[in-house]
Order: sequence, then structure tokens, then C-alpha cells
Amino acid sequence: MFDLFLPEGEPRGLFVFVHGGYWVALDKSWWSHLAAGPVARGWAVAMPSYDLCPDVSIEEITAQVGTAITAAAAEVGGPIVLSGHSAGGHLVTSMMCVDSPLPAGVRQRLRHVLSISGLHDLRPLLRTARNEQLRMTPESAAANSPALKEPLAGVALTTWVGGGERHEFLRQSALLSNIWHGLGCLTEDVVEPDRHHFNVIDGLMDTHGAMLSTVLDAVEAKSTGK
Repeated sequence: MFDLFLPEGEPRGLFVFVHGGYWVALDKSWWSHLAAGPVARGWAVAMPSYDLCPDVSIEEITAQVGTAITAAAAEVGGPIVLSGHSAGGHLVTSMMCVDSPLPAGVRQRLRHVLSISGLHDLRPLLRTARNEQLRMTPESAAANSPALKEPLAGVALTTWVGGGERHEFLRQSALLSNIWHGLGCLTEDVVEPDRHHFNVIDGLMDTHGAMLSTVLDAVEAKSTGK
């Protein structure tokens, strides 16, 4: 399931936001306000929900998000930009791995991925109480970690994190940008001062703020030939 917010006129493309909640909480209904910025810039915005752990595995959630993005892409043409927060950051970076669940036609439209306070190496979670709900094994944690995979060619990555967040979120953001830069991906790791884990996503509502400009300006310029 996904909500689809449409701008006036023909959309510039499809912008997707995938929510967080450590794969165990929340749904799309909490985040509709975040569509404001991309919609004001002329983008259609899709916000999917997904089943939660422990009822399903993280691997199954990843497949569900891929199915939702594919369905939304069938409704809206043009380039695709993906964004996600926390666990959602993991899910959208999983979409730009070489084993992405997205079909070839959708992969070819994918231009930029924004992981906001994302989790990209799941192995440290094995040592936390959270894994009682996630039910990961060392093997499944490694198999579902984007930082241990290769990125799709031609897709840019921005990792974005608040300067006031816990060290692990700062480390996880820098980690993926660093590793994938070495694998030929165009990456940027942004640490936004005076932001914490729960207000760092507010940048999505700022139509021409730094966050949206970073991920949309180049895509819009290329699509218009500027």
C-alpha cells in the first residue's frame, strides 16, 4: 500500500519517502506532511507502508517496498528519487544495490537516493535488545546490509544525518558514503548542525532548502536539459 500525492500539472518525476521505526513500528499515515516540499517543486510523492517485524523479516519488508515503488512508478513517469528515514534509509539504499528488488525498467529511471539517518550495516543490531523483534541471524544481518553490497551504476547517493544524533547514526551514514565512493558511486555525506534524529527529516518540507536542493536540483536540470 502507498499514498500518492500529486502536484498541479504533469509531475516532474516520482519522489518516494519510506518511513522509519526500526522495522517494527509506524506506517505511512504519520508522514504525509513531508510530501509538501517535493510536491511544491512539481514532483509526485509516493509513501508506502509495509508489514512489520516480527510478523515478517527485514528481507520481506525490503521486497514489499520494492513492490510498492514499482507500482508507484507505473502510475508516474519520469525520473525516480528515493528517500527514507532511519530504517527507511536502509530500505531505500537497498533499492540501489545490485541485488535490488526493483525490475530493470524501474532501476533505469532511478537517479538519486537520499538516506536520512539511515542504517546500512545491520550487524551491530545483533548485539541489541531490538533484535528480539527483528530476529536476525549473523547471516541474515549481513545479507541485508547495503554497506556489504555493491551499488547500481549511475545512481547518486546522499547520506544525511543530524549533528546532534547518536554516534552510531553518524557512523552509519559516513560508512556507506565512504564505501560506495570507493566503488565508483557519486556520494555525499551531509552532517546538518543542530538537528537530531526526529527533526532532521523536516528538511523535506522546505521546498528550496538544502536537503531537497541537494537531491533534486541536478535531476531537474538534467531532465530539462539545462
